[in-house]
Amino acid sequence: MKNKIFSAAFAFLDFLKKNSEWFAAISAAAFAAVLLAGGSNNTADAAYRFSDFKGRPPVHIFRSARASPAGVTPAEIKKIYKLPATGGKGTIAIIDAYNDAAIEKDLAVFDAAFKLPACTVKNKCLEKHIMAKSTKADSGWALETSLDVEWAHAIAPKAKILLVEAKTESGANLLGAIDYAAKRKDVVAVSMSWGGAEFSDETGLDAHFTSVSGAAFFASSGDDGWGASWPASSPNVVGVGGTSLDFSSRGTFVAESAWPGSGGGVSAYETEPGYQKSYKISKAGGKRAIPDVSYNADPQSGYPVYKTTGSSKNGWYEVGGTSAGAPQWAAIQSLGHSVALAAIYKDKASAGARSFFRDITSGSNGDCKYYCAARKRYDYVTGLGSPQTAKF
Repeated sequence: MKNKIFSAAFAFLDFLKKNSEWFAAISAAAFAAVLLAGGSNNTADAAYRFSDFKGRPPVHIFRSARASPAGVTPAEIKKIYKLPATGGKGTIAIIDAYNDAAIEKDLAVFDAAFKLPACTVKNKCLEKHIMAKSTKADSGWALETSLDVEWAHAIAPKAKILLVEAKTESGANLLGAIDYAAKRKDVVAVSMSWGGAEFSDETGLDAHFTSVSGAAFFASSGDDGWGASWPASSPNVVGVGGTSLDFSSRGTFVAESAWPGSGGGVSAYETEPGYQKSYKISKAGGKRAIPDVSYNADPQSGYPVYKTTGSSKNGWYEVGGTSAGAPQWAAIQSLGHSVALAAIYKDKASAGARSFFRDITSGSNGDCKYYCAARKRYDYVTGLGSPQTAKF
């Protein structure tokens, strides 16, 4: 019952963020505290359903519209996570909303800056599929699209990128884009770097996160701290939480900790899947635990992204958020073709766990004690940890 109350609280908070001006006066921590103290559930949770869902890209700007790139480079992130310098096989499907008309141009600027192989429509490295001809542009989603496409290509430069653009951020339109990617036999990974509050009819949508090719699905866990997010909460999706990277004064990587914004928790609706039951996650209460894995998401150790807006805001952005983890984990799947939910839990439980994951044991994403603290083994902030290989 407590787990359901927790998720109901954050579902209601998400509803308020989208629909009420007085949300600013309410502290998420204070609202959660009321429920933890015994506040009762209400009808808002039951009324919120898939038809109300709108995806939100959890991306945060640290620096914007600069003349040169700033932030962690592809070479640095590959060294930190022990990923190969090149590689990738098959197609990485990026699911975003609205039409980013400048994405091919922006990717070319990014590739030139980091000496990556060109990825264009002409050389068949890049394919763009717009779900509806009348799709409009949106600057916020354009930044998300640039992040997703550029960094998926950076991690797996030999893979093909399929950008599928939904007409809007509505649940129905985003799911339509997912279905298109799921029917493609060449797709090996699907990245969904967006999310929103859970809803009561979400369990009926789990079958959408399966594909004809056996592709792995990845979704961001959210950037609002403690709380479950969909589609990361689906048992067929690898939920990606967030971490912070620490560097020495000389720029050398020192440590990795939980990022305070990382979403996570226990699903209100999805039951505990078999791969988590076998791993024996503490305090899950028979429900789906989120996230499964983690990746750098801190804007202060963020990623350079090139974006064209058609205004004075053109240029290099440095961004963070769990948005960054979903496409890069999808690229890892393209590199090793071995990321599967059952496999990663088995790897973490093995004697050689350190060769698969960096266990994140410090940091938190809220004040909910056990559920908000990073710790050994599995935690509800960073899951099993961050990658130390492309082969699981």
